[in-house]
Amino acid sequence: MHGMRPHLLCIGGDDHALRIPFLLALRERGLNVSAAGTGDAGAFANAAIDYHPYAMSRFLAPRTDRAAIAALSRLIGELRPTIIQCFDTKPDILVPFAAHAAGGVPVVSTITGLGWLYSSRSPLALGLRPVFTLLQRKASRLTTELVFQNRDDEVFFARHRLLGTAGHRVIPGSGIDIARFDRAVADGPSPTALRAELALGEVPVVVTVARLTRQKGIATLLAAAAIVHRQVPDVRFLLIGPRENEGPLAIGKAEIDRHRPYVRALGVRADVPSLLRMADVFAFPTELREGVPRALMEACVAGLPCVTTDMPGCTDVIDHGTSGLVVPARSPARLAQAILQLLRDRTTARNYAARASAHVRKELNLDVTVERYAALYEEILCRLGGAARLWPAYAPLPPAKLAARSGAAASGPSVSSSG
Repeated sequence: MHGMRPHLLCIGGDDHALRIPFLLALRERGLNVSAAGTGDAGAFANAAIDYHPYAMSRFLAPRTDRAAIAALSRLIGELRPTIIQCFDTKPDILVPFAAHAAGGVPVVSTITGLGWLYSSRSPLALGLRPVFTLLQRKASRLTTELVFQNRDDEVFFARHRLLGTAGHRVIPGSGIDIARFDRAVADGPSPTALRAELALGEVPVVVTVARLTRQKGIATLLAAAAIVHRQVPDVRFLLIGPRENEGPLAIGKAEIDRHRPYVRALGVRADVPSLLRMADVFAFPTELREGVPRALMEACVAGLPCVTTDMPGCTDVIDHGTSGLVVPARSPARLAQAILQLLRDRTTARNYAARASAHVRKELNLDVTVERYAALYEEILCRLGGAARLWPAYAPLPPAKLAARSGAAASGPSVSSSG
């Protein structure tokens, strides 16, 4: 039983554990929260969040998709949540159908970027796009509110008649838990210890945190790394993120190995904040329409100078020439030039990093994001006539306190990016 407080069921995919700070913050504001996802349950158990695993493929799998809708519909029928929040491309399509089949529960779908389907020029993506467009159009008719993480995606949905009958608004990003990130840096290994562990010495280090796929720009980064290496022979590029489970989209191991020893794939790491602190430059060469990339925001919070591409979402974090460098996607030469510029002009790089860190800490932090979502949920419940009855414990932070917390985050010490 979830008492008289509203019950939020948050549904996502295999990286749903990234939403745990968001859910804990909502719980502090008076909601009962539970989650459903396709990833490991351990992190949710550690956070004492009720978690329900289900099966879903990130790729084209009609049979699995039908089974996922049926499983989610059963789950919604059993839990009877007050409101459902879903994230990511597939859940944003499947969950509204499941909620409708379960008898109708308000659904908030957050569009976390338009991803491979609307970014890739491959024949497969072009062939699938009309199918997913039709499904999204139908899902939007069953969705209470569409939340976009950047204005570009909202405009795209409007232009392609994907908004349906849903309300819609922009809430930038997913919110970075600044205090948690800074604590992870403080508690993690020092830059000296990490450099010793990875046998890096004092060499310049460029780090990337992403799924190791072509769509994330890893092939472009490898080509840029070769260019940078010719001019700075001791440079090292570290690739952090999954590869083996990325299916046909993954960059092959042999392709990465051709760039040894100046490129190393470290796989998934638990000490990403410390690795960011240790590095000199962060490169995020995505070719996808992102929401607002979490990895890019975390690099900014770590005080690391960043270069990224001119894709939606990325330019919401980095303002070219003010808080970092923005280059065209799929341009190894331009990417290499930007990396070299940040490595050689350390004063400008530090200034970029400081501005980017202040922006993310003030505008894209978890407190601000959670307040916006909490206000949206309350608005929906009011619209349905149940807020006064269902949300007696809701108490948004007073504006003065929220401003003070945001200001303290913005003015807090940023981590040196000098390595």
